[in-house]
Amino acid sequence: MRAFIRRGLNRVLGTAQATIDTIEPGSIFVAPRKPIAIDDEAAITEVLDLAAKIGAVLLDSGTGAIDTRRQIEFVAGIYGLDDVDIDVTFNTIIVCAQRGNNLPPVTCVRTVYARSLDFTRLAHVDRLVRRIRQLAISPATAHGIVDEITRAPHHYPYWVANAGWGVMASGISILLGGTWVVWFTALITTVIIVSINRRLARAGTPIFFQQFAGGFIAVVPAALLFHWREELGLGESFAPSQIIAAGIVVLLSGLSLVGSVQDAITGAPITGTARFSEVVLLTGGILAGVALGLRIVESVGVILPGLGTQMPFGPADLAARIVGGAIAAGAFAVGSYAERRAIPVALGAGAVASAVAFGLALTDSGTILSSATAAVVVGLVGGLAARRALTPPLVVAVAGITPLLPGLAIYRGLYGIMSDQSLVGFSQVAGALTTGCALAAGVTLGEFIARSLRRPHLPSRIIRIPQRPDLRRPVVRKPHGNRNGTSA
Repeated sequence: MRAFIRRGLNRVLGTAQATIDTIEPGSIFVAPRKPIAIDDEAAITEVLDLAAKIGAVLLDSGTGAIDTRRQIEFVAGIYGLDDVDIDVTFNTIIVCAQRGNNLPPVTCVRTVYARSLDFTRLAHVDRLVRRIRQLAISPATAHGIVDEITRAPHHYPYWVANAGWGVMASGISILLGGTWVVWFTALITTVIIVSINRRLARAGTPIFFQQFAGGFIAVVPAALLFHWREELGLGESFAPSQIIAAGIVVLLSGLSLVGSVQDAITGAPITGTARFSEVVLLTGGILAGVALGLRIVESVGVILPGLGTQMPFGPADLAARIVGGAIAAGAFAVGSYAERRAIPVALGAGAVASAVAFGLALTDSGTILSSATAAVVVGLVGGLAARRALTPPLVVAVAGITPLLPGLAIYRGLYGIMSDQSLVGFSQVAGALTTGCALAAGVTLGEFIARSLRRPHLPSRIIRIPQRPDLRRPVVRKPHGNRNGTSA
């Protein structure tokens, strides 16, 4: 069985199919979905552990606590466990099945020790849940599939993912109005940052210091090019802030800002507070690295431009910003190991977000309002398109808002604070924080509207299977409204 599942997973990685779709019909054990006997502790434990495993993958990928809890409840309910208490916190999942007044409850606990951006793994598990509701897969088979998904290598080699992050930085610099020198420098700088951070991660370095190193490295090439701009013939229009801001956006994109705000909005304040504290702490690591880099380059006589240097933005630049946003979103999907089918969707989401955000900016709507509106559109379109493309909405949402992350505002705010322009600097930092929250809240609202417009249908009951079922034919069920509210 393990060899069979492994061969199926290899076919998944080669053909972009879900793991569950590669199982031959004859190998699936189809059984009526009836409640598990309350005294069958082994069967209850098997189902709870499966549901917790699936929840751990979702939580690891940045899914909100409420959505994770609903998916766990959904999986447990499919296998006959209706009276289940679920508690999802920052990195812990507790699932408890009640067994009446005479028997003690059965509890399963899962801990997420490290978070990683692997959207292919998220898509495989999401597709597995979709198929569990259509075919009565035995818990043992589902356990094997989940284990193989979590142990499988990444969808792309590391060098492809590193190149994706570099192209993403180039897209951000295009969006900010940079020249080809800025594009190329941002690409090389980001590839170096990601490569060094991978080595630091393998050595067990805390992620705060990885962010610190990334912020420091982002400053040095930009400062050197600015210092030698006349010798290199770059001209006075060269803006090092665009290179630094691109590096900051790349470092910010891996943080679970969307999940933290979504948890706070949807009724998980403890988890939301913990995630938001993590985002603030890791953003502080970026700021500390950038600050150290600025101090060091100033000590050797390199003075970067002040806050007054900002590229103008007019209607003629809108097309370039849309292209830059699309490139950044698509490259982010590649760097996060998204499936091939998700990359065009991410490109479209980035283009739509950039068009809406910067189109509204031309009408003097303000950065916060335009960013929030663009995020709502991305959440809505992504939530609807993700179902058709069989891509988790989280992939589309995070990729779509990535080009709008306020990297330039964070840099300008930090530079203002360090240059004795505290009022302007703190104003920029506060604006960046508000913009980030507006993006996350807008995505949450857009996904909620998408779920309301097109609710998925779940089976209302199971038709009894004949004594000798034809296992090659799926079980027919009558659909009805989703009582669990899951997006699976």
